[in-house]
Amino acid sequence: METAQRKTIVTELIQCIQKGNAHVSFEESVARLPAALRTRTPRSLPYSIWQLVEHMRITQWDIVEFCSSATHESPPWPKGYWPEEVPDEVSDYAWKKALAQIEEDRTRFFNLLKNPKRDLLEPFEHGDGQNLLREALLIADHNAYHTGEIIVVRRLLDAWE
Repeated sequence: METAQRKTIVTELIQCIQKGNAHVSFEESVARLPAALRTRTPRSLPYSIWQLVEHMRITQWDIVEFCSSATHESPPWPKGYWPEEVPDEVSDYAWKKALAQIEEDRTRFFNLLKNPKRDLLEPFEHGDGQNLLREALLIADHNAYHTGEIIVVRRLLDAWE
């Protein structure tokens, strides 16, 4: 792939993951969320915003680790991709730590995408034919889906402007 084409594709993937393009970004979806609502579960849904954030954190971490190491072992599906326990409340420390890991893992993934030695289309030596482009699209799709769910939960809790 030509350098200019690769750079354009990488830029578009990063913007799609980071900014959402046609959607609200993850950061916007959790901004100014009252702490008391982090673990509230609307009557009509099976999960809270905290559970969604943790699911996104765990899943994105797993994808980045998979792309980074052939020896990475993914959590068991599906149980390992959701928080083990649902607390009554989440401290500011735990909340900020989860959001920081999402950002850090995203940055790690962007560094993989930007690395000119990494072929976006070449299947990993491990896995079932996945490649860096597919995993970027997976992160973008997965995060957009759950970011939308966060907005729905906030609306059901009357916590969205």
